[in-house]
Amino acid sequence: VQLQASGGGLGQAGGSLRLSCAASRRTFSNNGMGWFRQAPGKERVFVSAIDWRGTTAYYAESVKGRFTISRDNAKNAVYLQMDSLKPDDTAVYYCAAARGSTAVTISSYYNYWGQGTQVTVSS
Repeated sequence: VQLQASGGGLGQAGGSLRLSCAASRRTFSNNGMGWFRQAPGKERVFVSAIDWRGTTAYYAESVKGRFTISRDNAKNAVYLQMDSLKPDDTAVYYCAAARGSTAVTISSYYNYWGQGTQVTVSS
């Protein structure tokens, strides 16, 4: 089972980036999916989560109103649209698949993790 995150890179403050997470070897269309991030020297923290149908989404307060999570079950993929980027958004971003079908904010409820993609936002 593999989750491949992509779309990271260098962005400018106020700009946008779109992260993608594609799954292989297994379908996650019935699983909640989430994004987490880890900044240098800090713990990995929750960013956003979406339920299996794509009808319920949660966001960390720090990204609410700027980031949008979505999914395409036909493509077995989940996305994170990041707008109005800030230097504090600089981190490695990880996508993950939850054990169940709901959107969850707690990392211990996720049992499949991607390798991470680096996002760097310059001021």
